[in-house]
Amino acid sequence: MSRFLRPEASRRLLVDEGEFIVDEVSKHWVCYVVPTLIVLAGTASLFAMPALGPGWWVGLLAGLALACVGFYRIHAQFMDRFLITNMRVFRVHGIVDQHMATMPIARILDISVRQTFLGQLLGYGHFVFESAAQDQGLKQINFVPRIEERDLTIQRVIQRAGLRARMEAPADWDGV
Repeated sequence: MSRFLRPEASRRLLVDEGEFIVDEVSKHWVCYVVPTLIVLAGTASLFAMPALGPGWWVGLLAGLALACVGFYRIHAQFMDRFLITNMRVFRVHGIVDQHMATMPIARILDISVRQTFLGQLLGYGHFVFESAAQDQGLKQINFVPRIEERDLTIQRVIQRAGLRARMEAPADWDGV
């Protein structure tokens, strides 16, 4: 039963191969705004029931439906996780039907970071992955909080895996 209530993304690790979580990322709080407004609309509909007179049942049905939809969407956002491990990046999402998309660190060719104006103000962005595969399941990860930090984490994991050449700075280089 707990599989439907908590993400438990760590159960998908290849522990026997030495895989460990470097960073587990949940959605930015901005993703909860619309579902919360839906729940509040359902609550308002329930409070409006006495004013509806004989049609009180319409308020009840609308309120319950809106509340259920809102809570389901909140829970769906909560269950959506993006993980960075020492071997791969992957996303697990879904409540009843769970979906997983994964990409080995060695296959990541390019990572684009996209931040809208609102994303810059509120501190979130979107990852777009390019891989060596023709068809990939992990293309875009939206609403990643502290996107710059997460990008540097992925770059560090790639570097530590020895997948990119390391170059020393010249002795007279001043960093500009």
